Parts: sequence; C-alpha cells; structure tokens
Amino acid sequence: MMIPIRCFSCGQVVADKWEEYNERVNKNGEDPVKVFSDLNVKRYCCRRMLAGHIDLIDEIISYSRK
Repeated sequence: MMIPIRCFSCGQVVADKWEEYNERVNKNGEDPVKVFSDLNVKRYCCRRMLAGHIDLIDEIISYSRK
C-alpha cells in the first residue's frame, strides 16, 4: 500500500482506515458517505485522501531493477 499515513491538509491519520474503506466500498459496494461516517472520517480533506487514492504499488513493482 502506498496510501499516505496522514492527511496532507490537517495531519489526521488516515492510513489505518484505508483497508476497511477499500473493502467496503470497492468489494461490497457500500455507499462511501456511510462508510466515512462509520469510520469517523468527518473532514473533507481526509475524505479526499481516501476517496481519491489510487493504489499503484502493483504496477510500480513490476518496474523494479534487475
């Protein structure tokens, strides 16, 4: 995972919420607004960090040095 540990704007820890958010929204199809409320993510800047994150580690790792 390459999600930032803290929100860039306010400094709130967001990385610990990524796994549950990703599973509930992308795999279970739940409403992101409800998931944010359940995870106690109230600030828009922190919501942006989770909602706007694209997990690129699997793509980057294929370009490792040889």
